[in-house]
Amino acid sequence: MIDQITVFLENKKGRLSAMSTCLADAGINMQALCIAETTDYGIVRIIADDPAAAVEALKAADFSASVAKVSAVEVTDEPGGLARLLSLLDEKGYNVHYGYCFSAEGGKAIDVLKIHRAEEAEAVMAAAGFKVLSPL
Repeated sequence: MIDQITVFLENKKGRLSAMSTCLADAGINMQALCIAETTDYGIVRIIADDPAAAVEALKAADFSASVAKVSAVEVTDEPGGLARLLSLLDEKGYNVHYGYCFSAEGGKAIDVLKIHRAEEAEAVMAAAGFKVLSPL
C-alpha cells in the first residue's frame, strides 16, 4: 500500500492555489491529484514523493490534512484495463470505496483505489498477475 494525503479545503477562491503553493514551498512533488467538490468544500487526494513532510507542511499552514493507506495497481493503458481489475475485485467480494487513475510510461496506467480489506485484496490482485505498487 501507499500513503495518500487527503486535504479538506473550503470551496473558496484561492484555496487550491494556496495548498499547491504550500507544498511547492516545502519542496513536495505531487505525483497525482484528484479533487472532489461540493458547494461548501473540496476533498483533495494527493500522491506525493514525501507524504509525511507534505502533511506536516500543510498542517503548519492550517490546512486540514491526513494520510490514508491506498492501493496502487498498474494496469495496461487501454480500453478494459481498469475493467479487468475491477471485475476481479468484484468477483472476489472486495468493495472499492473510491478511486482515480493516472497514466504512466510504457503504455501503463496506475489505478489508485481505497479498498475494503485492502491487504487481502492486494494479495488477490498480485496472485492474478496485477502489479501492486509499493510507495512511489
